[in-house]
Amino acid sequence: MHGPRRKLKVFVMTMMTLFIFIVVEVSRSTGQDKNSRSKVRVPTKPFWRKQTPHDAYWNLQQQKLDHQNNPILNGPNMTFSNSRLPEWLNETSLNNSCEPDFIVTTQVKDFSSLPDRFKDFLLYMRCRSYPMVVDQPEICKDPPFLLLAIKSLAPHFDRRQAIRESWGRAGLMANKTVVTIFLLGNATSVDNFPDLSHLLHYESSRYGDLLQWDYRDSFFNLTIKEVLFLEWVNTRCSEASFIFKGDDDVFVNTLHIINYLKGLSPAKAQDLFVGDVITNAGPHRDKKVKYYIPESMFVGSYPPYAGGGGYLYSGHVAKRLHGIMGQVVLYPIDDVYTGMCLRKLGLAPEKHKGFRTFNIEEKFRNNPCAYKSLMLVHPRTPQDMIKIWAWLNDPALNCQ
Repeated sequence: MHGPRRKLKVFVMTMMTLFIFIVVEVSRSTGQDKNSRSKVRVPTKPFWRKQTPHDAYWNLQQQKLDHQNNPILNGPNMTFSNSRLPEWLNETSLNNSCEPDFIVTTQVKDFSSLPDRFKDFLLYMRCRSYPMVVDQPEICKDPPFLLLAIKSLAPHFDRRQAIRESWGRAGLMANKTVVTIFLLGNATSVDNFPDLSHLLHYESSRYGDLLQWDYRDSFFNLTIKEVLFLEWVNTRCSEASFIFKGDDDVFVNTLHIINYLKGLSPAKAQDLFVGDVITNAGPHRDKKVKYYIPESMFVGSYPPYAGGGGYLYSGHVAKRLHGIMGQVVLYPIDDVYTGMCLRKLGLAPEKHKGFRTFNIEEKFRNNPCAYKSLMLVHPRTPQDMIKIWAWLNDPALNCQ
């Protein structure tokens, strides 16, 4: 009997010793944690990294603009003077002067070897305000449900007329008010365009739907067209519920767009921005490509953006875009620039399968029913626009 009792006693004593050891160790580690929490920890690396100028010109200008618009660095309680800023941040080149900025010729390392379209863009990159040649101040007197804003060139009368006679027919459509405008710059003799000013004057007086500004209407200046248009919307058509903005060589199923908009919830409608969204893209480095951007100008990836063939957004988003564009340096590709502005707002464009900016399969192109559920198809000729619109409005069309 003594043997089993003695073994039990030894076992109990061992367990009690182990328990006390655990309690002591836990107490010790807890005490160390308390002591460590009471100490001030000094970071081994600086919290605020000194900003250095970017090599690419656009990125550098955006750095400066971000610094100017930083509410922390430039708040009411900050006492930093310009003399205390790094020299590259203290430059005053970020104004809106419309005089050519010849300083840029020394700041872009390969300026002299760039194509002329880049030189022209860089020299006038600061300018955001151009005089208006043709305005339609009363066109949104009755606020439209849908504003169709079409980017066009002065010589493209046939495209504009086809749009007027088909999907861009202004007035009442599906019981909603539609207003159509065409956005123009100057098609100048520098780009070998004939003088069409008298014909444009007649067209404007006949149809009352042209907006024109006095700037060179080139591919790289489509971004200026975007900025000027949003300024006009904010001034002349701020109560438009929705805006479609696109090219003059697309077919738009306006009836389908209106029905789509009618079905949106208020929350969805407010921040709407939909189109054929391109993601994970970046600048083309091949000089033969239309969208070529040299590394001396921009480095980095593009934010998600909707292809410029056409996209749809709310009047509320238009107001926000107008408010933020001053904080984003002009970029020579307009749809990418709009994506940059959306990112500044914390928004992202939403992809919608109804936007076909890269066409549809050839076997479906002459099938009327293929267009029934689409919002946009690109490209289409003026004759195509009228033909497809007639198909969709034929009461005998049966797509079941």
